[in-house]
Amino acid sequence: MIKYPIVKGLQYIFWTILLWTGCEQDPLRPSGNFQCEPPTLGQAHPKGEVLQHLIDSLRNQGIPGVMLSVVSETAGNWHGSSGKADLGNAIDLLPCQLTRVGSTVKTFTAITVLMLVQEGKIHLDAPMAQYLPENHLEGLANYRSITVKQLLNHTSGLYNYIMDPVFQTASINDPTKIWRPEELLSHSRGKPAVFAPGTEAQYSNTNYILLGDIISRVEGKPFYKAFEDRIFTPLGMDHTQFAAEDPIPDNIISGYIDLYGNGDLINSTHYSGWDYYTADGGLISNPHDLAQFMQALFNGGLLSEGSMAEMLDWYFPKDQDPEGFQTGFGLGIFMVVTSFGPVYLHSGDAIGYFATMAYFPEHRLSVSWAVNANYGSVMEHSQSKAVMERIFETVLR
Repeated sequence: MIKYPIVKGLQYIFWTILLWTGCEQDPLRPSGNFQCEPPTLGQAHPKGEVLQHLIDSLRNQGIPGVMLSVVSETAGNWHGSSGKADLGNAIDLLPCQLTRVGSTVKTFTAITVLMLVQEGKIHLDAPMAQYLPENHLEGLANYRSITVKQLLNHTSGLYNYIMDPVFQTASINDPTKIWRPEELLSHSRGKPAVFAPGTEAQYSNTNYILLGDIISRVEGKPFYKAFEDRIFTPLGMDHTQFAAEDPIPDNIISGYIDLYGNGDLINSTHYSGWDYYTADGGLISNPHDLAQFMQALFNGGLLSEGSMAEMLDWYFPKDQDPEGFQTGFGLGIFMVVTSFGPVYLHSGDAIGYFATMAYFPEHRLSVSWAVNANYGSVMEHSQSKAVMERIFETVLR
């Protein structure tokens, strides 16, 4: 199983034995909040019916809503949805609606850093301490020797703040708490290195908090404004935004968690603000925008050839799950080896949401999907290796 896409939420599985009991009613949400203009498709897609059947079957396995987008240079585009944007208010899900896509933002963070590298403002092999003040880094293991590139490809060895039991307990006790960057970094300070920098790879959200801080300092504005200026606006990503200025938009679809692993879903739309202000998560988008973004990225629409070569310079960890995909770590992107050829991808989750964006270089095709439920039994039907392979096979064969 691929471990990186769901690292951010793994700790919440143990909520099933610790968190409060009881269920809550969905808040009243006017149907007008969810109105949006579905993407124009043009001629019918040759696999339209098959793709719709796919997401209908995923929804029938206990997921409230599923959105799927396919963007291809040869077969055309398809955008579809199935299920509900909000269960309590019986609002149908449309393929243009907003959802949380979590750690997919790491790819945007990496691209922005690489753009600054192209402009000579950042150097990949320079220590991160060259761009951040000493008092911001004190207490982080090996902070003087970790390079920017090691942050990008998760070879820094920095402790992942999300794995800290103190952080997990605080999140459990107050699931709607809004966390600030310094509070999150404090849960990595004083922790020993997981390994010496550059000797292994392990996913750590701490890396991307620091990369966001570097972008903000180099650009002289919040990192998410750099995302808007450099990526969202030029690519016409009209349904993509960062959480900082509007953490819970009125028109975001409702999220749900299978808290006890029994299929009973609890509304979690307002749970957890740990990544509203950091570049390790907090992205709000939809599969339409993410698939278009991946197509633009890998067809030369954002980075130079040299930067793309750096991004796709894979580091394969020694300890790979024998039952999962063989996975290489790039700069803000991963490569998994499948029977359909290599796939470049990044996934992201939040409490009640999960999304993946993927690109198949041998087919010049992008696919992205998102669901508005997470944890417990839902994970098996939305983000497991078996589900990923089923989606890939349906799209490509």
